[in-house]
Amino acid sequence: MTYSIDLRKKVVAHVRNGGSQAEAGRRFEVSLWCVRNWLAREDLQPRQRGVPRRRKLDKAALRAHVRAYPEALLRERAAHFGVCYNAVWRALKTLKITPKKRR
Repeated sequence: MTYSIDLRKKVVAHVRNGGSQAEAGRRFEVSLWCVRNWLAREDLQPRQRGVPRRRKLDKAALRAHVRAYPEALLRERAAHFGVCYNAVWRALKTLKITPKKRR
């Protein structure tokens, strides 16, 4: 949950006008960590969260590789994509692709 910019400005103004950080935290019911963080920042706008990172292993390419080579081992897939086998295993688990062979 993010706090409103109004509240952030009030807390910062309170501290800059001579109030203590702990007092501001109690008065406005925010943690001391938040107060210190807001005082250290230039901009009080909430930071963007949840932006997905660019991964080295492309999931669509991995899915296509599994369809093309269903019998390939994890180490072979890892060598193909240039990652460790654990990265391939985790990606396959995320994609819900199991190693079971169905005939």
